[in-house]
Amino acid sequence: MKIRTDYTCPLEIVHDIIKGKWKTIILFQLKNGSVSLSGLEHGIEGISQKMLLEQLRELQQFGLVEKKKYSGYPLHVEYYLSDDKGIRMIDALKIMQQIGIDYMIENGMEEELKCKGIIRG
Repeated sequence: MKIRTDYTCPLEIVHDIIKGKWKTIILFQLKNGSVSLSGLEHGIEGISQKMLLEQLRELQQFGLVEKKKYSGYPLHVEYYLSDDKGIRMIDALKIMQQIGIDYMIENGMEEELKCKGIIRG
């Protein structure tokens, strides 16, 4: 993704950073520390490796995600949240998640939340 330079407000920038089906999920998967590419693939149902790599590259361009390459064979790479923007974004995502949980409860979707272990019951 080419990063635009013609923003009219800060929310436009944040929208570009997290827009798409997978970016917020990828960031949330990284909230507890470094994760390998295969770990992310297994933790995010329905994402292809190609799409995952593309989304990770974009998150790196915006400075939310960093990666560490380990020498040796087979090649091992881990992704993690950057100390500044990446970790701060998790606070926003937790608020967004809670709004989603509240919505689901208000609309009778508690069973889906129970199946995912998000609420108990």
